[in-house]
Amino acid sequence: MISEQAWADAQVLWEFQKMNRDPRPCSVGIGLGSHDLGVADVTANLYRRGMFPLIVFTGATSRTTAARMPRGEAEHYRDRALELGVPASAILVESNARNTGENIRFSRSLLADSGIKVSSILLVSKPYEERRAYATARKLWPGIDIVSASAQISLAEYVDLIRDPRLILDMLVGAQQRLLIYPDQGFMIRQDIPASVMAAYARLCAQGFTRRLV
Repeated sequence: MISEQAWADAQVLWEFQKMNRDPRPCSVGIGLGSHDLGVADVTANLYRRGMFPLIVFTGATSRTTAARMPRGEAEHYRDRALELGVPASAILVESNARNTGENIRFSRSLLADSGIKVSSILLVSKPYEERRAYATARKLWPGIDIVSASAQISLAEYVDLIRDPRLILDMLVGAQQRLLIYPDQGFMIRQDIPASVMAAYARLCAQGFTRRLV
């Protein structure tokens, strides 16, 4: 059982990780690979709304996705976007990245190799990784405008959708840890973290939601 305090603390992290920025037109949309096929849905919807003329789906597989996305996260995202009406000509696939930093670096290289000029990117991720994706892109791709986006969904709705509450809380804690340690390693920019978020993170760690810590 997950305690009421743990759910309350998870909500604090959820609200901090989601940046709640309004999407705006960008040069390209980048869908970051993960276990959540909903990222492809959001990316396709933003494309249909005219937010960008081109999509890059990026991601290989991980221990979470190897079974459900055996051909790679980006390939399965592409299939889903095609089902939703995005033309194949509007999709590039980067199938080697295995972490957020590689998602950004490899997508940047793919676009450069394709001769596509980029002045802004709309990053689409899982809801609880918006801030991590933004901070990583700001560090690894300076000089361009970066906007983060994800599904407009509550924590409770997301848990019902994924059907693995323990995984979601572990992931939230892991995402928060990376915001703390990765700036010192040069992987992302540093951001101010409120004391309430730090306290919630510490309590969740103490309760054992640590399977996604590095």
